[in-house]
Amino acid sequence: MKLAWRYGSEADLDLLADWNRQLILDDRHRNAMTVAQLRERMRGWLMGEYQAVIFSESEPVAHALFKREEGLVHLRQFFVRRDKRRIGIGSAAIGLLRKEIWPQSARLTVDALCRDNGTVDFWRSVGYRDYSLTLEIMPK
Repeated sequence: MKLAWRYGSEADLDLLADWNRQLILDDRHRNAMTVAQLRERMRGWLMGEYQAVIFSESEPVAHALFKREEGLVHLRQFFVRRDKRRIGIGSAAIGLLRKEIWPQSARLTVDALCRDNGTVDFWRSVGYRDYSLTLEIMPK
């Protein structure tokens, strides 16, 4: 599989916001932001400390949103289009991030919701290992 990549920009905000909303739905996350709100939040992130990478075959198929700190890269979002899943795009994109984009000396972190075993299994399959677990009690 041959994926191309490029850094995302303000021109990608509509695409990134739409994919962010799909990611929220897929993960059953509690975030209730609208696509317009997600777009503005993404704009702030890209103007601040985050970078986006768009992965493409003949068209965009995935994205990663991350921030770099001293000795650390934290992956905040990773999304593969629904019609392009389970064919190796996710693993190939993570491989490109690790090989071509992220420093080899950095510690890599990602957060995953515990109730979504498929996501956790994916992160483990590309090399991430369990480090911490956040537990909560929700108000009645």
